[in-house]
Amino acid sequence: MTEPAAEPMGTVHNLDEHRATRTTAPAVSLAKDTTAPDPAPVDAAPPSSSSSRARRAVRRAHALATHDRTRSTVGFVVRHGGYFVGGAGVVAKRTWEGRTVAVHHRMRAMALASGDHLAAAEWQDRADRFRRERHERRIELVHKVPTMAKSAAIGTAAVEGVLLLVGICMAISNRELHDVVAPTLAAIDAVQALCWFIGIAWGPALGLALVACLSHLWRAGHKNETAPAWARPTSDTVDDVPITPSIVVKALSDLGVPALKKAIKEMADGAAGMLGPIRLAGCGIEVDVTLPSGVSTEEILGKRRKLAENLNRHEHELHMTIPPAPRTVRMWVADSGALDQPIGPSPLVIDEDLTADMRKGRAPWGQDLRGDAALISLWQRHMLITGLSNQGKTASLRALALWLAFDTRVEFHLADLKGVGDWQMFYGLATVLIQGPTDEHVMEATHMVEGGVEEMMRRIDLMRELTAKGWSQDKIMADPRFNPLVLIVDEAQVAYGSGAVETFVSDSGAVRKGAPYGGSKADSRYFQAVKKVHDQGRAVNVTIWEGTQDPTNENLPKRSREGNHIRASLVLGTESQARMAVGDSAVDAGAAPHKLRQGLDKGTLVVAGDGVKLAPGQPSVTVRTHFIDIDPAKEIAERAKARRAGVETQTAAEPAEDLDHLANVLDALGDGKRVQTQEVLRRLISKHPKAYGSWELHDLTRVLREAGTEPKATRADNGKTGVVCVSRARVEAAIEGREEAAERDAG
Repeated sequence: MTEPAAEPMGTVHNLDEHRATRTTAPAVSLAKDTTAPDPAPVDAAPPSSSSSRARRAVRRAHALATHDRTRSTVGFVVRHGGYFVGGAGVVAKRTWEGRTVAVHHRMRAMALASGDHLAAAEWQDRADRFRRERHERRIELVHKVPTMAKSAAIGTAAVEGVLLLVGICMAISNRELHDVVAPTLAAIDAVQALCWFIGIAWGPALGLALVACLSHLWRAGHKNETAPAWARPTSDTVDDVPITPSIVVKALSDLGVPALKKAIKEMADGAAGMLGPIRLAGCGIEVDVTLPSGVSTEEILGKRRKLAENLNRHEHELHMTIPPAPRTVRMWVADSGALDQPIGPSPLVIDEDLTADMRKGRAPWGQDLRGDAALISLWQRHMLITGLSNQGKTASLRALALWLAFDTRVEFHLADLKGVGDWQMFYGLATVLIQGPTDEHVMEATHMVEGGVEEMMRRIDLMRELTAKGWSQDKIMADPRFNPLVLIVDEAQVAYGSGAVETFVSDSGAVRKGAPYGGSKADSRYFQAVKKVHDQGRAVNVTIWEGTQDPTNENLPKRSREGNHIRASLVLGTESQARMAVGDSAVDAGAAPHKLRQGLDKGTLVVAGDGVKLAPGQPSVTVRTHFIDIDPAKEIAERAKARRAGVETQTAAEPAEDLDHLANVLDALGDGKRVQTQEVLRRLISKHPKAYGSWELHDLTRVLREAGTEPKATRADNGKTGVVCVSRARVEAAIEGREEAAERDAG
C-alpha cells in the first residue's frame, strides 16, 4: 500500500491567510526553508486578517453607496418622499389660509409696502368682515345642534308612525295581527342590509380615499418643488448656472471693452470692488456695477446681447438701467426660463368684491420684473400705449378701463377703430361706443373727441365761477359736475392716417372741401382736438387714452405722443420707434421695448411716466401685464354694470352744435370796418366762451376762408398797417349772398 505523497512544506492550508499574504510575499517557494519558523497552526488566523476583512467591507459598502443605481434609487425615494411631505405642508397652508385671515394680512402688508393705504384699509375691513361672518356661522352651528337632534327624533317618530299605520292597514286587510309590525321589521332588515354593505365596502373605499389623498399631496408637492434640490432631476444645460460675483466680473472682462478689461486686470481685489451686493429680485437677481474711469455707461448698454450671453442668459433675460449713482449700471438677470412662465390671473378675475377709486387708488396691471405688483395711478393722466400688431395692446388698455369701470363716477367715451368686438363688453358702461375702421367711424371719433373738448371748456368756465365764489380745489373736484371723463381711442393710427375731409356747399352752390377729419398735420380736426385735451383737460378731469400700432411720425405725431403723462410700449421693431414710444430719456437710461421678443413677450410693456411707481432715478419700468381674455372681460364688465345705475350707450357721437360763425364774427366786429384777426378771436371767446374757448387763429381763418372772407393784410382801424384783419364789408357781403342763395333755393 502506497503512502500518500508528502505535502510540500510551502503549502498554505488557510485560504484567508493565503489571500492576505500573497500580495506581500514575492513568491511561494516549494522547497522547505530551514531558516523559516514553523508554520502557524491551521486554526490560528494572523493578526492582520480581521482588519483586512473590515477594509474590504468598507470598500464594498462605499462602492455600493456610490453606485449610480444606488444614487438614483435614493434620489427617487427622497424626491417623491419630499413631494409627499412638502405637499402635506402646502395643503395644510392652503387650508389654514382658507379658514383664517392670513391672506388678508399678507395682502394688507403688501399694500402698505407699496404705499397704497386705501387698499390696506380695505383688506383690513375684509379681514374684520371675515372674522365676523365666521363667528356668526359658528354660533349658528351651535344653535342648530339641538334643533337638528330634535328634528332627527321627530323624523324618526314620524317614519315609525307611518310604518305602523301601513302595518295596521295590512293587518286589517289580511286579518293577521303580526302584520302590524311587518313594515317595521322590513325597515329594520333594510337598515341591516345597508350596514352590511357599508361594512363590506368600507375597506376598499377607505383605501381609495387614502390613494386619492396621497395623490393630491404628491401633486401639490411636485407643483411647488418641495423636494430637496439635490434630489430633483438635474439639467445638463448651461442655462442653470447661477450668477456669482466671479461670473459677473468674467462677463464684463470678456465684453470687448479694452479699458474695462485692463482696469479689471489691474484691480488687486479681483474687481470685487466694482460690484455691489447681489440681491434676490423676483425671479432673478439684481446687482449694481460701478464702472472704472474711462468706461462709459453707453458702452455697456450698447453691448447688452454679448453681456447676456457671457452670463449664460438670453438677451431678453438681462435688463440694464442707470441708477442715480454716477458711472453705474444696474443689471437685473432673470433665472433661466423664468420670463416664459405666466404671472397668474388678474385680481379683477379672482376678486369679485374688488372696488376702484380713480382719484386715490391704483389699478392692478401686472408685475414688474422683481415680482412686485405693478400698480398704476390713472388720476388726471393722459396715456399712450403703442407697439407692433397682435402683441396685447388692446388687452393691456382694456384691463385698465375694466378696473376703472368699478368707479361709478367715471364716464367713458370710447372709439374702437378696429371694430372687431374687442370693446363690445363696454356697451352699457360707456356713454359713447364707436366701433369700426372706416372714414365714417373716424368722423364719429373726431366728433367724440371734439365733444370732450366742449365739455372741457364748459368745466373750465364753471371752475372759474366756483373759484371766484371761494370754492377750494378739493371741493370743486368732489362736485359731480367734475366727475372724470375718459376718452379712449383704440387703433388711433386709423384716425391719424385717415383721408376723411369735411365738405360743405358754398353760397354759390359749389361743393368745397374744408378741414380734414383725420391726418397728422396741424389742420387735422382729430389731431387738434387731441392736442387741446392734452393742453387743458387734465385740470378739469377730462383725459384721453390712445392705443396705436407701429409708431411713426405719420401715424403718431410728435405733439400728440409727447402730450401724454404715461407712455407705454410693447415690442417694437427699431430703436427709433422705441424713442417715439417712450421718449429719448427713457431709452438713453436703458428702456428697450425694441429688445422684447415679438410673439413671446405678449403683454410685456416698458412704461415711462409718472403714473407708475418707479425706483429712484429710473425713468421707466418693465411690466408683465395680466391677460384678461374676452369672456372674463365680459364677466367683469357685467359686475361693473351691476354697480351702476344704468348707462344708455350711443353708438355714434353727436356732432358739435352748428353755429352761425359769420353772424358771430359780424357781432364781434362791432362798429369797426377792419379789425385785427387776433382781436376778433378775443371778442368771440369773450362773448361765446363755450363755443370758441378752444379756438385758435387757424380755426377762425379756416371758417372765414370757407365762407370766402379770408382775412388779409391791410390797414386796421387803429392805424396799424400790414396786419391781418377781418373786413366788415366782406363779412356782410357773405351773409347777404348766403341769404339770397337760401331765398333762391326756397323759390
